[in-house]
Amino acid sequence: MELLLSGSWLNESGILKALVEDIKLFDSIEELPRLEATYFVIFSYSLSNETLEVNIKKGNEPQIILLKIKDFEKYNPSCCKSVFLDLEKPILSDKEYEKRIEIIKNFIGKGDVYQINLTNRFDFFLDGNPKELFLNFYGFQPVPFAFYLNLEDFYIISGSMELFLEKKGEILKSKPIKGTSRIKSELLESKKEKAENLMITDMMRNDIGKVAEIGSVKVEKLFDIEEFRTLYHMISTVVGRTKRDFKDIVKSTFPPASVTGAPKKRAVEIIDLLEPFPRTYYCGSGGLIFSNGDFRLSVLIRTAIGKREKLSYYAGCGIVWDSIPGKEVEEMHLKGEAFKRAGTGNLIFKG
Repeated sequence: MELLLSGSWLNESGILKALVEDIKLFDSIEELPRLEATYFVIFSYSLSNETLEVNIKKGNEPQIILLKIKDFEKYNPSCCKSVFLDLEKPILSDKEYEKRIEIIKNFIGKGDVYQINLTNRFDFFLDGNPKELFLNFYGFQPVPFAFYLNLEDFYIISGSMELFLEKKGEILKSKPIKGTSRIKSELLESKKEKAENLMITDMMRNDIGKVAEIGSVKVEKLFDIEEFRTLYHMISTVVGRTKRDFKDIVKSTFPPASVTGAPKKRAVEIIDLLEPFPRTYYCGSGGLIFSNGDFRLSVLIRTAIGKREKLSYYAGCGIVWDSIPGKEVEEMHLKGEAFKRAGTGNLIFKG
């Protein structure tokens, strides 16, 4: 078992290795014990069954992985070996993905939903070590919430840049991402992307409002643009004040709004209808819980789940009424670019 994290999880640089003291697996948020140490936790998207009382597909993976962390140390690999990814197939072809976008627009037209996050899955064969793939992935596109967890039976590689929830003292913060482009000016000028971002920001205001003190929820930043190596994202910031504990907060806000849609419960039902695979950990959440009750959780986007030489990477787009199917397909592939380039055999990670 091995857990590596980008140092930015702890406001440090480079890569950190977690010294894991214990690991426990759970199938329900209610099963979580009192958390009085430092932990790394992963929630499967399938926990939507519990938090939203819906019936969606789920894989065979544990719903919750909880690792007790003794300490962290700097990780400096002696070398980084080449790794290669060979795409077996996308589960949905571009045409099939576009057809599902039109179905979503029909649901929107009937008033069922306002927005849906539609995902595709890309299955690969891996020639090399998944840890080296993670290091290359992070080396090509450094992000604040990257991690690699290998549990022998399976492994998770996440290159997420999205903050789901962070609690410091009584301040609860979320930074939902909606809006993606290669070109910054296009993102700044896009009414469609701003409308999409505004809907999800409003959803996070509502979700945080479920656990926050009345009158404390506010939007600190709206339509911020952040640059990453292969793309730009539009990110907003929502904060509130709360005295609620970790378990209550997660039960009230999961799954993340940015990877579901509006309204959330109906969006999750439609997603399950249109995606012919379980998301497993993708679009769930992962992160650190600290002994003082603070925590920092990412949204598990830019994430792959694998077993030995086979792994699946997921990418999706937020679909609204004025979405153009061809452009959404382009965005979906753009979100997989850094991961694919990490598996081209080039040594990227420099330590």
